[in-house]
Amino acid sequence: MKTIRLDRYVVDTLMGDLAGHDKTPAAFIVYLYLTANAAGRKRSLRLSHQGIANETGLSKSAVQAALRHLVRRRLVRSERESVTATPEHFVLRPWVRR
Repeated sequence: MKTIRLDRYVVDTLMGDLAGHDKTPAAFIVYLYLTANAAGRKRSLRLSHQGIANETGLSKSAVQAALRHLVRRRLVRSERESVTATPEHFVLRPWVRR
């Protein structure tokens, strides 16, 4: 079994903020999934919306809405090389000062 490390902020603050206040529990699920699976120094994952939906059990439209919300909240940045390319999702942690 793989172990992941979460910042305390994710559970103490972000969960209540996304799931409770913003009423977007799918956004919290997608953020957790991306956090757990983002690899490397860039903390990114290249996966389609359908791929994330398949892995999380959410619908594709729920994943799309969740990612829009996470991008708006500056918790995720998604980039595509072209319009039809699979996006690369970067997990952001704005509460961490470098």
